[in-house]
Amino acid sequence: MDQCPVCGAPATADNAVCPECGARIEGSTASFDVVAETTAAPYEVEVGATEVPVLIVRKGVEVGERFYLEGPRFVIGRDPESDIFLNDVTVSRAHAVLHVEDGAVRLEDVGSLNGTYVNDAIVTEAVLASGDVVQIGRFQMIFLSGGGA
Repeated sequence: MDQCPVCGAPATADNAVCPECGARIEGSTASFDVVAETTAAPYEVEVGATEVPVLIVRKGVEVGERFYLEGPRFVIGRDPESDIFLNDVTVSRAHAVLHVEDGAVRLEDVGSLNGTYVNDAIVTEAVLASGDVVQIGRFQMIFLSGGGA
């Protein structure tokens, strides 16, 4: 059971306002099912030709999911409005941005709390090469550059 952040009265997940003082309870009582982290070995990605750059989740909640980069800019984050939505508390709401420019893909961390990693090195910005491993929170993705390569 949760408590009101103003008066400390008991509150349930169904309360939008405190039953005692009437204070609005924003998200503090929201509940969700915890997603179990897989203990299996990382997903083995079949590296084939793609027409456009793609990120493939190989470790995390949605193993095997593919994000095709068919535009100039992609926000990666925990916010459901993100272009690449990674639903885990280890991912910041707006974690990183991918910029697709002149056939190159540049990854930029935008002030995330847990950092953005490329090939096990923390980065603030990096130009991705085919085969690079991108780690954002518990999600590990492999980058393929596209263009049939």
